[in-house]
Amino acid sequence: MQREAQLTHLRSVLENCTAQQGGRVCLVTGAVGSGKTTLLEAFGDYATRRSSTVVSAVGSRAERDLPFGVMGQLISSAGLDFESAWQIIDVLRQALGANPDGQGAANEHRPPRDADREFTSAVNRFLGPLEEAARTSPLVLTVDDVHHADIPSLNCLLYVIRRLRPYRIMVVLTESETPRSRYPLFWAELMSQPHLTGLTLPALDATAIGQLVGSRPTTDLFRKVTKETLAATGGNPLLVRGLLDDERLWRRDGSDVNPTTGTFAQAILRCFYRHEPEVRATARAMAVLARPTSLQILARLLDHTPEFTDQAVRLLRASGLAEANGLRHPHITGTILTDLPADERRRLHRRAAEILHEHGTEPGIVAEHLVSSDWAEPAWAAQVLREAAEQAMARGRPDITGACLRLVHPCDVGTPRWSEENALLLHSRWQINPLSITTDLNQLEQTACSGGELGPAALSAVPFLLWRGPADSALEIVARLGAQGGHTPETKDRLEAARLLISLSRPDYLPEARSRERLASLTEPESGTSAGGQQLAALTLLADALSQDAAPSDVVASAGRLMQRHLAEEGPTEPLGLTLLASLYAGRPDLVTRWTRALFERATAHHSPTWKAKLRTLRAEAALRLGQLQEAEEQGRLALEELTPQAAWGVCAVGPLSTLISLATEARRMDEASHWLARPVPAEAFQTTVGLHYLAARARYRLAAGRRHAAANDLRQCGETMRRWQMDTATLVPWRLELARVQIGLDDREEAVRLLTSQLSRETGLDDRTRGATMRLLATLEPAASARSLLSAAVEILESCGDQVELARALANMAQMKRGSGDTEAAHQLFQRAHRVAKNAGASVLAQNVLAAVGAPPPPLRTTRSRETEHRLSQAERRVAALAAQGHTNRQISSTLFITVSTVEQHLTRIYRKLQVKHRTDLANRLTTAGAGMPPLDA
Repeated sequence: MQREAQLTHLRSVLENCTAQQGGRVCLVTGAVGSGKTTLLEAFGDYATRRSSTVVSAVGSRAERDLPFGVMGQLISSAGLDFESAWQIIDVLRQALGANPDGQGAANEHRPPRDADREFTSAVNRFLGPLEEAARTSPLVLTVDDVHHADIPSLNCLLYVIRRLRPYRIMVVLTESETPRSRYPLFWAELMSQPHLTGLTLPALDATAIGQLVGSRPTTDLFRKVTKETLAATGGNPLLVRGLLDDERLWRRDGSDVNPTTGTFAQAILRCFYRHEPEVRATARAMAVLARPTSLQILARLLDHTPEFTDQAVRLLRASGLAEANGLRHPHITGTILTDLPADERRRLHRRAAEILHEHGTEPGIVAEHLVSSDWAEPAWAAQVLREAAEQAMARGRPDITGACLRLVHPCDVGTPRWSEENALLLHSRWQINPLSITTDLNQLEQTACSGGELGPAALSAVPFLLWRGPADSALEIVARLGAQGGHTPETKDRLEAARLLISLSRPDYLPEARSRERLASLTEPESGTSAGGQQLAALTLLADALSQDAAPSDVVASAGRLMQRHLAEEGPTEPLGLTLLASLYAGRPDLVTRWTRALFERATAHHSPTWKAKLRTLRAEAALRLGQLQEAEEQGRLALEELTPQAAWGVCAVGPLSTLISLATEARRMDEASHWLARPVPAEAFQTTVGLHYLAARARYRLAAGRRHAAANDLRQCGETMRRWQMDTATLVPWRLELARVQIGLDDREEAVRLLTSQLSRETGLDDRTRGATMRLLATLEPAASARSLLSAAVEILESCGDQVELARALANMAQMKRGSGDTEAAHQLFQRAHRVAKNAGASVLAQNVLAAVGAPPPPLRTTRSRETEHRLSQAERRVAALAAQGHTNRQISSTLFITVSTVEQHLTRIYRKLQVKHRTDLANRLTTAGAGMPPLDA
């Protein structure tokens, strides 16, 4: 373990002693935990194997005030009988002027020369047998941690070392550097000995750590583990082994591991407590400061000189606990802080706050120490905490904002005065748990409805009121503040943003706020700099995305510029959420997926459950639109888990619920879909744009469950509502496409064609995903000649926009068409590709249906008679006929289509009569690709 060179040197010195070249002294120096003891033990084993006599002792901090403690270990280890050993120790103690226990004071009445003679005599009695033993074989005398040895023992060692030259005696000492030497005269004389050799143990490098890592992680983790281990430990062997033994920390991401437990934490504390008290105090101060700090500040916190503090920091660096002027790793900081007594921790935080404030440190850092010490008594503390709270909220840290403001006004929490400060506190609490401000919102509603005084700060409550449900109070606040006049530019932006937010989240109210004329007069999307301006810019972009007139490409371009600006630095989260929603409604779910992934990597995403739930909801919907069903389900479920109970979601609960209902329906998990539908949602949710998603998801479920008329009612309600709101865009809800599916189920193919044609004819509000899906479904209703071109275009569009589920359906439809035209090889390849795409997307039911279609025999060419006959079959009859022709039993058909066996039998009876066949084996010869021979590809 990178110690072979030092061990080889010690062996060489021993060989020289063995060759009668005289005594030698080796001093092995290394940081705490650098492996000095391990090296000494390895050398002792080697010396023993080489027939050398090894006499050893270990210095200890606990025994360094015990006179002749180390010397007593050496005498005992030398093999002397008990009585002789005790006599030597007793003489040494008497020479020192101590009592037999070594605890007495110096004997002032004993003449110094007599003491010296007794001391010399006692040491010679110890040295004599050693000299005799060294005549026959080399003698190795080792003292580990000699810096902890008692001073009388050090005097004895010097006496022995000065007389080594004629004898085959090798003395090996190990020491760690300390801030202050307890006996500088010993070290001065030791270093002047001509036969002294010094060895230094360096930290382990990446190669040595790699050898220790060995085969523990997999190959792809090897370099990562080695690099991160070196960074976390500085190459200190004690810390390296502790970290590598704690597999929780280096397997996967270790994000859910408590860093103050486990073998790495134990190694940190072992290393920490082997330092001197002054060095430990320095490490604790660095842990409290939690970031690299100047030596002057650190020295003031410790009440030491900068020079002494610099020496203590240097020792911490050498042992791997620190780098620069801070602790090396968050786990080290956390472990040392956890070990620090609470009272001492608060004292250090208070002192740190005072010192940092005097040095002009930024408010956020000073506030951290004030909050940690629960201390706001100084006159300057309130202003520092307020500034820190505003800065924390601006960078998306509501937890810090709340902690700062609660310390400023511990008695004002829950009092709805709605000053800017109180509004900021309630905003931070809402980000953590929306239910925590219910009482405050109730009191504000009473104030608004009773004509009480309202200031501009009340505008901050508008998003919370809309999230919760009724819009009446939000409308009252906006109306009253709008009538006051005399507002600052910032307040005007906030007031306009509140109007636009109400208009977009409750489109039945304030429709004039989102009119093209009004939007054109507002701030350009990229020009907002204040919080209100940024919010207004993002809302304007969302209004453009939902408009029937705006070009989606313009919305996407503006969204990209806004998002890049916000991603470049920490800032409020509300504009980000609105920009993501605008991108989704502009037909770019791929951008939403990419940007949410980037936002999840930022620290702010982990400090606000509400913001995290929003991000997961948007990502789930984007994944659903991209046909990434497994990702969509995972994010949808996690979103609901972020905010509990469901009441915390308010009207927005329909967001993740609609995604999960659609996913369960697609997978034909009807019981699960029913479970999600059974969850209560506020009535006001159906007055929102996200409520339309819920209606569309419920319609898909009802269609799959055979309740076609109920599904049609839901989708017609969507269409009527979107037209009334002037938001008739397919990116919001493609209700015409969904209603066409229902009409096919109702056997009204003519109405389905009309709806699909109407959808394709719209000049605005039609994204590529909806266009491709519409063309694919229309192709299944058209004759082969026109269907071929429609399907080719649909596949090309769906490949570019990324909807994997619709792409799989289009490929399967094209495969059926190829097979119907006799091109079985091309059909087989397309079926295989469709199955692979559906499987990768997580669409298991669709993948099974495609796979079933692969094994179906190719149908004969389409004839006029067959077309007329097929048109006599209903859609339900076609599905049953297709499965029966492929060899499925009645029970299998029942399970696949979620109908009873009795219903399957009734369908087959009518099919036999209409097609004039007597057995299901005859069905394949009477079905065609464009008609009943298609597998049930549409969910």
